[in-house]
Amino acid sequence: MKEHALLSDVTRIYPGGAGRPPVHALGPVDLSLREGEFFGVVGPSGCGKSTLLEVLAGLAVPSEGVVRFEDREIHGEVPAGIGVVFQDDASFPWLSVADNVAFGLRRAGLPREEIRQRVDYALRFMGLGDFRDAYPAQLSGGMRQRVCIARTLVLRPRLILLDEPFGALDAQTRLLMGDELLRLWRETGATVLLITHALDEAAMLSDRIAVMSARPGKLIEILDTGWPRERDSRIAGEDDFGHITGHLWKLLRGESLKSLGMEAAS
Repeated sequence: MKEHALLSDVTRIYPGGAGRPPVHALGPVDLSLREGEFFGVVGPSGCGKSTLLEVLAGLAVPSEGVVRFEDREIHGEVPAGIGVVFQDDASFPWLSVADNVAFGLRRAGLPREEIRQRVDYALRFMGLGDFRDAYPAQLSGGMRQRVCIARTLVLRPRLILLDEPFGALDAQTRLLMGDELLRLWRETGATVLLITHALDEAAMLSDRIAVMSARPGKLIEILDTGWPRERDSRIAGEDDFGHITGHLWKLLRGESLKSLGMEAAS
């Protein structure tokens, strides 16, 4: 499978301030994303998962190392072809659903008819066609996240980066939103990287899962789930699902205790 994005010997150190020492948040990390795969990242709180995503997105500059996307080095700005969805509701409350989805296309100066076609498709795809004239305050949390995903989808990214996009939702809604995410991934053919705290979410969605250590975040293991491409939340009832989540927790328990300043029980 063709390599799509690459982090090579990447570290990220945040400078200290007011007498505080610098914070070594990430790395060194070596990671290769394969074109068209769904890649999950789990790790203890504060381990640098979001920092990894920000570096890959071009939103943060690595202190050392090289980040590449489609054989081009990323230099501190989001390159064309990468779309990012964050946990926080990033919709504009003063814009309708359709205008929220069209926002990036209008800023890019696309022709009006092309904007209309892309927005109509994204709204239908995300099940928002009946809510195009509604405002974010009139929608549920899950629907607002669909708006944010649709706003990314219309830009036709080849690499989609998701930072805890369903973290504020209840467990059942998260699983159903995961089904929508898998459908989006299959139909667009995009490469997807998902940051999540939820081991069940990572196990259900991912082709491969990277497990990160306590800060500074490094990769402990990359697990191949072996799931078929045509999958949905029903795999949560399979024996292999429990084996995967159990293995992830076995790797993470000690790292999570470290991140809390506690010692793992012997």
